[in-house]
Amino acid sequence: MKIRSITAFAELEYPVDRSSITLIAGVLTRCRQALVDAGYDVETTRLAAQPLPDAIGAGTVEHTIAYACSLEETANAEGIDYVSAGPVRLTHSDAYVDLLGSLLQHTRSVFAAVEIASHDQGISLSRLRAMADLIGEVSRLEENGFANLRLAALANVSAWSPFFPAAYHGGGRPCIAIATESADLAISAAAGAISLDNVRSRLTQSIEAESRRIETAIHPVLEQSPTGFQGIDFSLAPFPEESRSIGSAIEQLGAAPIGSAGCLAAVAFLTDVLQTANFKHTGFNGVMLPVLEDAVLARRAAEGVLTINDLMLYSSVCGTGLDTIPLPGNVSPESLQGLLADIASLSLRLDKPLTARLMPLPGKQAGDETGFDFEYFANSRVMMLLEGSPAPLLTGSDRLRLTAHSNPKQ
Repeated sequence: MKIRSITAFAELEYPVDRSSITLIAGVLTRCRQALVDAGYDVETTRLAAQPLPDAIGAGTVEHTIAYACSLEETANAEGIDYVSAGPVRLTHSDAYVDLLGSLLQHTRSVFAAVEIASHDQGISLSRLRAMADLIGEVSRLEENGFANLRLAALANVSAWSPFFPAAYHGGGRPCIAIATESADLAISAAAGAISLDNVRSRLTQSIEAESRRIETAIHPVLEQSPTGFQGIDFSLAPFPEESRSIGSAIEQLGAAPIGSAGCLAAVAFLTDVLQTANFKHTGFNGVMLPVLEDAVLARRAAEGVLTINDLMLYSSVCGTGLDTIPLPGNVSPESLQGLLADIASLSLRLDKPLTARLMPLPGKQAGDETGFDFEYFANSRVMMLLEGSPAPLLTGSDRLRLTAHSNPKQ
């Protein structure tokens, strides 16, 4: 198991105060060293700010670019790998959404997000369209559509998830949270197991033991700083090789190939183990199914066995939603809007956080090879998204209000 990230959360200002970031970077560096000393491979350190409009105030393109570039330059100079500029929330104007294309164009390590649904605000159909248009715009910033890796739609996502692009600070003193890369624990738990109870016992023991080890390592560092500990997001995040593939773990449970009958049960089972294990939870704590970050998922998607509808179905019982989904470059805004509406509706009805990180690839059609040259991606093929006729009522400017019912009466 690796540590995907140590993420610090803090209230930031514009102009960016370098001294405050220096202090945060010091805590991250000491936590990283403590975890390395405890035997962990730590991939990245990250910094997440409060929602973007709350940091920049008046929203102009020039103001936004200056803030993002200053934040990136300062954080990178202090040894912080990635920065989340925080989401544009539903309480903020859609005009802020329009600024994010420029923010992503002028940075390389800054992530952004847009809230599309919350229980207080419902689902904003105009926000869905603004986000769909933004995804299309961002897909053209780089020749291979790669910039959408740094953009996500958030539905019902609370603060303090250490996974990007969902991460943002919810106020109060600075704190840190840990994101694990732990799909290999599920593979080990399933290997040679004689029953699901046996898998549950093994995986729970592994998660709880690793959590204690993590907390023991960083506790002395945080005890000597004003930085709090928010918790661990033990989502079973993969790496693009079979020995660290969540797709491989699911198939070892007997649901093979992923996309076939029984996979929903396997995903639900693994999610339940994560969410009932005893440790300090923050973030999603679910099964992550990022198609392009997982060797088995990428292969099954390329074979046409794993579809977008399958992933949407699994989102109803797992942790994160639709993640790194390669789509045709000419996908229509209406189809993207419909996909976002589906994710937002699942989130509100089931009272669970979900995200969508959609990646239209310019010049490519369904079935074409993706062709990324990126160490954290496994190449696949562009997935098919059935294009329907625009639905006038779902492409308007209304608010869609949905009531959460995790166990509706029949």
